[in-house]
Amino acid sequence: MSEKSAEHPCYHCGDEVPTNAVFHVDILGQSRAMCCPGCQSVAQTIVESGLVSYYQYRTAPAEKVDLVPEQLQKLIHYDNEDVQREFVRHDKELSEVTLSLEGVSCAACAWLIEKQLASCSGIKQVKVNITTQRAKVVWDNTQIQLSQLIKQIQQVGYKSAPFEPNQQEESYHKMMKQYLYRLGVAGLATMQVMMLAVALYFEVFSDLDPEFKQFLRVVSLIFATPVLLYSAQPFYINAWRSLKARTLGMDVPVSIALIFAYLSSLWATVAGTGEVFFESISMFTFFLLVGRFLEMRARRKAAAASANLLKLVPAMATKVTGEQVPVRSLNIGDTIRVLPGEHIPADGQIVLGNTQVDESMLTGESLPVEKGVSDYVYAGTINSGESFELKVACHKADTVISSIVRLQDEAQVSKPKIAEVADHVAKYFVAIILVIAAATWVYWLQYQPESAFWIMLSVLVATCPCALSLATPTAITCSTSKLGGLGILLCKGHAFETLCKVNHIVLDKTGTLTQGNIAISDIELFDAQYSSNEVLQIAAALEQYANHPIAHAFAEHQHQNIKMQNVNNVIGSGVSGEYLTQTWRIGTLTYVTDHADATEPAPSSVYLSCDNQLIARFEYSDPIRKESRDFIHHLTKANIKVTVLTGDSPLNAERVCRSLGIEHYQAGLKPQDKLAYLQQLNSDTVTLMIGDGINDAPTLAGAHLSVAMGGGSDIAKASADMVLLGDKLDKVLEARTLALQTRKIIHQNLAWALGYNALILPLAVMGFIAPYFAVIGMSASSIIVVTNSLRLLK
Repeated sequence: MSEKSAEHPCYHCGDEVPTNAVFHVDILGQSRAMCCPGCQSVAQTIVESGLVSYYQYRTAPAEKVDLVPEQLQKLIHYDNEDVQREFVRHDKELSEVTLSLEGVSCAACAWLIEKQLASCSGIKQVKVNITTQRAKVVWDNTQIQLSQLIKQIQQVGYKSAPFEPNQQEESYHKMMKQYLYRLGVAGLATMQVMMLAVALYFEVFSDLDPEFKQFLRVVSLIFATPVLLYSAQPFYINAWRSLKARTLGMDVPVSIALIFAYLSSLWATVAGTGEVFFESISMFTFFLLVGRFLEMRARRKAAAASANLLKLVPAMATKVTGEQVPVRSLNIGDTIRVLPGEHIPADGQIVLGNTQVDESMLTGESLPVEKGVSDYVYAGTINSGESFELKVACHKADTVISSIVRLQDEAQVSKPKIAEVADHVAKYFVAIILVIAAATWVYWLQYQPESAFWIMLSVLVATCPCALSLATPTAITCSTSKLGGLGILLCKGHAFETLCKVNHIVLDKTGTLTQGNIAISDIELFDAQYSSNEVLQIAAALEQYANHPIAHAFAEHQHQNIKMQNVNNVIGSGVSGEYLTQTWRIGTLTYVTDHADATEPAPSSVYLSCDNQLIARFEYSDPIRKESRDFIHHLTKANIKVTVLTGDSPLNAERVCRSLGIEHYQAGLKPQDKLAYLQQLNSDTVTLMIGDGINDAPTLAGAHLSVAMGGGSDIAKASADMVLLGDKLDKVLEARTLALQTRKIIHQNLAWALGYNALILPLAVMGFIAPYFAVIGMSASSIIVVTNSLRLLK
């Protein structure tokens, strides 16, 4: 027994497998022995969840599994760090995940999930996007586990799992297939019941016996019952979720109307007296399902853009040894080879080879970019040139493309003020409609009892505020996806609203209006004991501690034997350090020497000093961007004031601004000076700041709206509301045009939704709207709103 056990340890936990054990799970193409039902259940759950790679890359067997509740068996593996690597981001005690959701159909669903999770200890942030059917959750991993979060969502009736594009695609197709089945049942039943209704109500056969009429009613009941119990099931589920959470969702009045209509018709059939409207129930459900089906397809199209970005990252990568490995298993520091025509599998730095990379999916620019050793490349972009080797710089969850999708999702969840008002109105609208419907029923019961119920039914259905809840989220989702195609990363949700109001643009000069590809064009020596090569190497040793575009111009002159001590970086002025017991400074003339007044500062220059004595002047050149002139022209034409704030010399600032036609500029500014300028502006001024350097970070954070250049510093990008990935200024103009279009679309959607309800309500109350016309009107209203938003993708 012991010999056999030793040869066959439990594949999950490593314990001995008893001789009489019959527990097996197919893992990685083989039948694996398990020691107990607990290990078998958990292993089977891991396999069925598509996470079998856990067994490939685990470093030790799992702990012994005891039998746990069924829900925990399905979720517990999400707490494993190896499993979380691909989809969870960690920042000290806080973790962040994007979850895909099933069954989210309206604003009430999102509110319910957010409320359920917010009640848990350790939850820091929850945002649900009903358009993309995703949720962003930030939690303290020392207080609550990921499996517990997902369990909380499942307890209120929604399925959830970490967002993965392929799995969400499968889930979407599965859900659409179920809707088609429900549509088929409702459609077939509607056709049959309508034929019977013609015979019953229009007396096609005038000599029908009462017994035969009763028979037709019973047949109609048989056809309508599966429609009510199966086809209309999604409406009941959503309504129950809402009532369970003590709120009123869009499907509450719909469910009430269906159930009341069926019960009253059932009673009339059993009693053999009164009217039956089984055809209305079938037709009502059929049209509702058609509307939901078309709406889901349209919303899917709006949400697909960001998910499709992640699909550009290949599943497998090739190591330099030739071994094929899953991308999710790559570690920081691994070296992989990328062949011509392949999508790059990970963010990293090229260590061998030169190539061209198509970055259009990030920047919107179609021309390939030249890349060589030490250059960074990004996951999802295409190698258009020769094969090369790169060193992996981060895990899949931290790649640029994952950050783009995550920030897009976050921006789509954020709502303009007008959307918050619409959601607030929709929350109470259902309650008001229920009161009006009840009052309508009481009124008509006194004057026309036979029509009272069906008029009330029309009121319940016709005024369902689905379109009102969809008016803003679909437009924001479409416009955010469109921005991504332009090469603009939206980091904050208020950007669209603020961009429409901007009347003053503040620009940095170097790296924004100019290319930022600065090169040393001339050297003037003030001390004959130093050669040009020596001063360049000393300057490079100092400038390696700075992150300004001018500092990058010295990078090629760095020498490994020159090491600076006690380095001090004074942002906006320069860098100082000690070398061979001497104090060296590089930067502005006033910073490097106390005798600056003896020498007139030259334009486009930085100075080097040793022990307060001037040693050299470096003249640099920085070409103006090709699109800068047109950019300034369009802003001026739109009556938007333009101001340049730069730390460069007044001579350089004047030269650039004069060539571009900019009247307002200030030069020689430190970061605090730029921020002070913004703070002293009038309260009616809405500012947009565009910059790229560390010294722009405070101003970017202080402006109403900020844009960081894609080639700028990480600090600048972290402070900005938007990131311009392709460094093309004209994209900001396109973003503003898109923002104006988005605002217009949102206003149109809200006007339509509110106008439709204001028109249809009195007509329904007066009995002019039949129930099936009410269904068509409600569904059409939602489809019109979603379709109108989709115009933003064109």
